[in-house]
Amino acid sequence: MERVSLGPITLSRLVYGMWRLGDDPVTSPAHVQAKVEACLAQGITTMDQADIYGGYTAEGLFGAALKAASGLRDRIEIVTKCDIIAPVGRHAAARVKYYDTSAKHITASVETSLREMATDRIDLLLIHRPDPLMDPHETGPCLDALVASGKVRAVGVSNFRPWDFTLLQSAMTTPLVTNQIELSLGARAPFTNGDLAFLQERGIAPMAWSPLAGGHLRAEATSALSARLDEIGHGAGTDWTAVAVAWLLHHPAGIIPVLGTNTLSRIATIADARRVPMDRQTWFELLTLAQGQEVP
Repeated sequence: MERVSLGPITLSRLVYGMWRLGDDPVTSPAHVQAKVEACLAQGITTMDQADIYGGYTAEGLFGAALKAASGLRDRIEIVTKCDIIAPVGRHAAARVKYYDTSAKHITASVETSLREMATDRIDLLLIHRPDPLMDPHETGPCLDALVASGKVRAVGVSNFRPWDFTLLQSAMTTPLVTNQIELSLGARAPFTNGDLAFLQERGIAPMAWSPLAGGHLRAEATSALSARLDEIGHGAGTDWTAVAVAWLLHHPAGIIPVLGTNTLSRIATIADARRVPMDRQTWFELLTLAQGQEVP
């Protein structure tokens, strides 16, 4: 599996997303470990988490597996996110869903994530959503301090627009190493609205959440797109999901797709995307079918 350098860390080119970990009827440490092992068998070493996943339960489920499996933590990289407070779980008393990028909250969130996941370090911490009340001169130095402490190895953002990114970076000495944004055949705006160009210009590899549109890509696709995805997948000895991911991998920005599923058999085929052939005309063919019209 190809590796991608993000500042001081390296991630696997494909990442396993754990946002649905708590939705699985089976959440035992052994079952969670089996998912991680299925990823490792393909060279997928990076696990994507967030404090809010599963109503603030997913990190703890993951941590239970890491506690039970000696040495597993040292074979993986952990990505997690913070700043969303929703009125569920440990934040049930909140009156409204909101964002908090204060130094106090970020620091407390990191300490909780470390404890929940039974680890002494987070490889990559992301600010989950742009906060309209963010004070970059508070948030930036807080992130710098977390990296200096060794509790966090690298920092980045998620769902930020270019101006949000530069605002935060302007108050930091530590470089932001990625922006995790929604990207798929169903979420194409970043290819033309400047989000990807901004990152490419700076040599920053983007991460892509919901590369299959949260599992809805096939249901929302036109019959022509579905048929073509099936045809290409069949020709490569795999299925349409691998083709949709290969479409992202082909982009020169070096997109890092984050794929989440609770089905072990599906997890075992995530890396199939690496063997799907993709050239320029096929890329544009799929784009044309996805948007329902040819490019101008």
